[in-house]
Amino acid sequence: MFDSLVIIPTYNEKENIEKIIRRVFSLNHNFNILIVDDGSPDGTGEIVKSLQQIFEDKLFLEERSGKLGLGTAYIHGFKWALQKNYDYVFEMDADFSHNPEDLIRLRQACVEGADLAIGSRYATGVNVVNWPMNRVLMSYFASVYVRFITGINIHDATAGFKCYRRKVLETIKLDKIRFVGYAFQIEMKFTAIKYGFNVVEVPIIFTDRTEGASKMSTKIFREAFLGVIELKIRSWFKKYK
Repeated sequence: MFDSLVIIPTYNEKENIEKIIRRVFSLNHNFNILIVDDGSPDGTGEIVKSLQQIFEDKLFLEERSGKLGLGTAYIHGFKWALQKNYDYVFEMDADFSHNPEDLIRLRQACVEGADLAIGSRYATGVNVVNWPMNRVLMSYFASVYVRFITGINIHDATAGFKCYRRKVLETIKLDKIRFVGYAFQIEMKFTAIKYGFNVVEVPIIFTDRTEGASKMSTKIFREAFLGVIELKIRSWFKKYK
């Protein structure tokens, strides 16, 4: 019985993609994987296709034409997951910054009552490995800033390692989610909380990628900084039922 889908968005992840897929399938739970690839010119999609012959009916690939953004990749994956009737839907990076072993813990948190379980770097201090200090400070104080502006009590507001129960994704109007970068992660958490869902943080250790290139940019950071203010203002005029 496959009730859990791990969505992994990719763009130029040829160094990591086979290893992360095999690692997830080695876990002591039957996860399915959906790769949403934005036309990676390095051949990431071709690697996934070759692995589909090994992991038939467990590994799925959705290919998109061009780099369309993290948020739209996940929205694409969420809609796919709802059509296929998965009960637990995960977000995870391809680069091993998220430990696949923690998928089990996130799922268990939802089994035990959470509607959205967040793999949190900051729930019990600062649990980040191999990041330069300026990156750690930027990430940590971004979450402080989000809490201050929005009022949500989440220590790791930009976290991208999460497990949703199906009903959360069914309730949130996915076509109304407007941000595409790290602000997308904030918007999804904020919206889930506004709808009254039980959101919990599960402490994890985040380890920076050792292979491939980071997709962080000043444009993405600027979207998150300004988007938080816009998100709060829009919430004043929106009804959550």
